[in-house]
Amino acid sequence: MTTPFPKILTVALSSAILLAAAVAQEGPRKKKPHAEPDLSKLPPAAKQAGLTYEKDIRPMLDQSCFRCHGKDKHKGDLRLDSLEAVLKGGEDGKVVAPGESAKSPLVVSAAQIDEETAMPPKKKGGPGNGPKPGAPDGPKPPAGPDGKPAQPRGGPPAKPLTADQVGILRAWIDQGAK
Repeated sequence: MTTPFPKILTVALSSAILLAAAVAQEGPRKKKPHAEPDLSKLPPAAKQAGLTYEKDIRPMLDQSCFRCHGKDKHKGDLRLDSLEAVLKGGEDGKVVAPGESAKSPLVVSAAQIDEETAMPPKKKGGPGNGPKPGAPDGPKPPAGPDGKPAQPRGGPPAKPLTADQVGILRAWIDQGAK
C-alpha cells in the first residue's frame, strides 16, 4: 500500500504556487479611496502675522504630536520636531503646502475633519476596544513600584489641537511656512 503523502504534498505545493501567482498578478494593495474631506469645516486662518515654526508652531506640535512624530518615534516616517522635517513630509508625501493651508494634509489631520486621517487618531469602538484598564469592568492596570496603578507608557493621551491652534497653523502655512 502506498502512502498518499506525495500526492498531498503535490496538491499543497500546487495550491501555494497558484496562490502566489494570483497575488503577484494583483500587485500591491492600494488604500481604498475615501471621500475628500469637507474643507469648509476647517477653522479660519488666524489673523496673526510674522508666525515662525520655532516661536509659534513647534510649541503647539510638541504638546500634541511629538509623542508619535518626534525625535524618538516617527510614525509614518513623519517627524514634526523641526522645520526641515515638517517640510520634508513622511511616507505619504509632503504634509505642508506652503501658501496653501487648505491643501496641506497636516491641517486637515490636525483639524480632525476627516475620520481616516484625524490626528491624534480618534478612538473607535469595536472588537478589542473594550473597557480600559482600571475601568469598573476592565482589567486592573499594572501597579507601579509604590503599589499604585502605573501611568500608561508615554503619559496621558495626546490632545488634539484646538480650533484656534489650527487657525494659527493655517496662518503659518499661508505665510509661507517659515
